[in-house]
Amino acid sequence: MSEPAVIAPPAFTIARPQANEYAPYYDRYISLIPGEDILNTLDQQRRQMMLLLSGRDDEDGDFRYAPEKWSAKEVLGHICDTERIFAYRALRISRADIAPLEGFEQDDYVRNGPFAHRPLADLVEDFIAVRRATLSLLRNLDEAAWVRRGIANKNEVSVRALAYIIAGHELHHRRILEEKYFAASR
Repeated sequence: MSEPAVIAPPAFTIARPQANEYAPYYDRYISLIPGEDILNTLDQQRRQMMLLLSGRDDEDGDFRYAPEKWSAKEVLGHICDTERIFAYRALRISRADIAPLEGFEQDDYVRNGPFAHRPLADLVEDFIAVRRATLSLLRNLDEAAWVRRGIANKNEVSVRALAYIIAGHELHHRRILEEKYFAASR
């Protein structure tokens, strides 16, 4: 698969979100992301996830490190679903849509998702497509859109906070995949 044409970064700086731009719960994700180059971070994460999952087969994808835990395929499906939802929130808020956005129950999404029955390779392709769509959305925002705020899951959040949450959420789960699913000792 060929790499898409590189889109020029914005001519302005996208600063890290301030603590008042998101609910305290999300600091667990935002704090994982260093620096202020969120677009490059998101792009690098796509490559890192591809490297982690390359050469993995469906047996690896079906692995659960403990009973009642999600399989690796379900973790990847959860990452994709969550990114779609948070990118949708970023889209709505960036366009100054003032309607409050509802939350979602992640366990219901995984339980009702088709992840366990899909080949791992398909889920990897889905992750790549989702991340490219997220990057396309974010790269095309103007400076004013990045600082807009809206209500999602009963909490105020800015577009730039959502970008950092997306990155931190992916990193959080990728570390779990590295440590508990694909550790060298397994």
